Amino acid sequence: MALHLDNTTQQNVNQWLSGAYDAETKSQIQHLIDQEDQVTLTDSFYKSLEFGTGGMRGEMGVGCNRMNRYTVGAATQGFANYLLTVLGNQKIKVAITHDSRNNSPEFCRIAADIFTANGIEVYLFPALRPTPQLSFAVRHLGCHAGIVITASHNPKEYNGYKAYWSDGSQVVAPHDKNIVAEVNAILSVDDIKFQGNDALLHLLDDQIDQEYLKTIQANCRQPEVIQRQKDLKIVFSPIHGTGITLVPKALALLGFTSVHVVKEQAEPNGNFPTVIYPNPEEKEAMTLALNQAKALDADLVIATDPDADRVGAAVKSPSGEWQLLNGNQMASLILYYLLKVDKNLGRLTGKEFVAKTIVTTDLIDKMCAQQGVPCYNTLTGFKYIAQVIRELEGKEKFIGGGEESYGYLIGDAVRDKDAVASCAMIAELTAYAKDQGKSLFDFLAEMYIENNFYYEGLISLTKKGKAGAEEIKQMMINLRSNVPASVAGSKPVKVLDYEVLQATDLTTGQVSPIIEGRGIEASNVIQLILADGSKVSARPSGTEPKIKFYVSVNAPLASAADFDATFTALQAKVKTIQEDLGLK
Repeated sequence: MALHLDNTTQQNVNQWLSGAYDAETKSQIQHLIDQEDQVTLTDSFYKSLEFGTGGMRGEMGVGCNRMNRYTVGAATQGFANYLLTVLGNQKIKVAITHDSRNNSPEFCRIAADIFTANGIEVYLFPALRPTPQLSFAVRHLGCHAGIVITASHNPKEYNGYKAYWSDGSQVVAPHDKNIVAEVNAILSVDDIKFQGNDALLHLLDDQIDQEYLKTIQANCRQPEVIQRQKDLKIVFSPIHGTGITLVPKALALLGFTSVHVVKEQAEPNGNFPTVIYPNPEEKEAMTLALNQAKALDADLVIATDPDADRVGAAVKSPSGEWQLLNGNQMASLILYYLLKVDKNLGRLTGKEFVAKTIVTTDLIDKMCAQQGVPCYNTLTGFKYIAQVIRELEGKEKFIGGGEESYGYLIGDAVRDKDAVASCAMIAELTAYAKDQGKSLFDFLAEMYIENNFYYEGLISLTKKGKAGAEEIKQMMINLRSNVPASVAGSKPVKVLDYEVLQATDLTTGQVSPIIEGRGIEASNVIQLILADGSKVSARPSGTEPKIKFYVSVNAPLASAADFDATFTALQAKVKTIQEDLGLK
């Protein structure tokens, strides 16, 4: 068959074949043409890979819609141009690292060369390191910005690029949109300065590791408990990612002596050969760790994603079966422990706070309220939690926080989700439970008995193409204009509409503003609060053709013996709410 490419795709193909691209790239494009591979050519060239407000992510390969040296180059040149525009003639410094994905070291070095070619000093990690350590390094080294080459927990075909600002947070307004504009202004490969200046390149040594680990040691609340329970059996898997570089060291530094790394997944490998997806949220990715835990009769299973900013954990139930904890459960357990221990240690002085996202469990809000600790709710994305920390720095002390998508942070040395510090804290709280003769499951049940059993369900609907985008838009319109009279037998009493930053009391009709600031700005999110305390949140994805519905329910838990029955009832209630709202 003959190729029939649309005009935009053909123009982009022609530009890459005739422009100042390397011979190997042109050869690969020509091969696709010779093979008449219309699907791959179209996917690779029909548009430019979008540099969004936090960076970019995509499949690797040739073409303007793929991750390669030229798309990484354009992103870096645009970022460099923005730094030079905003910061002027001062000495600009940037920190850079990468994860274990294929091509990550090469993309990392390309970015470093482009920054130095633009007169910007680069502090480069010589080997893969966790994303949270980059966040730490930006602040520790006094850098103006940072980048991590990573695609988080996406499949092996992907890579990505995360951009950070001087506070160690992923970029926020106004820098985010301004950087995007500068990247979009790079219209030709000729605009990219690839020839680096090694005089401006500084390779970091392990001293930065030691400084980062000190902050994790400083988070430790009860070293004496760890000393008594130092032989706690911990199974850890880095799932072929960067967690192997620092998680075992962090656990050893705290005093844990029985850490068992899953050997089959210990070696960094961008092909992720033992899993379908390198995502600790998935049971399949945790299978090897769970099998090892059963063989060892372990106390705890933890696993990190490739760039070690998310962590999954598993707990052994009374029946002896290992169960994965979801992000809401682990975020709650971490805060339950920190609030309990900090109160006992006299660390709650009235100037502490917690932060989480608006779609993360309200159990955290309830526990904070009981201790008189403010809990600030932000939009989805850890950069908004970092924004709250930045705004309150020097006035209030950040205890910790998190989001339902398996990202947690303890203390403020890092300004992004931190799986290394989280692994250490999860191990500590498990040791604390064991020191009291309890398992991690018992500790979970104790939290629910004291505060109610909270359960959250998530439905993510994919709606592709223009028609899908219109359908998602209409779903949000319907939610705003047609609030149901009853959902699962409970009357809606309040609507929170973040697009217009208004809260409506459905009982009185009173409308009040949702205060902008501290991680809150106008965003296409709507929440429905029911009379029985249940909550439904709807949020279209900003990066994928999806709309997500988060459902939160809760009920009293009388005893640990009622755990399974209560859990089953809550699952059924979430399903009923989803059905009543027509979510399929």
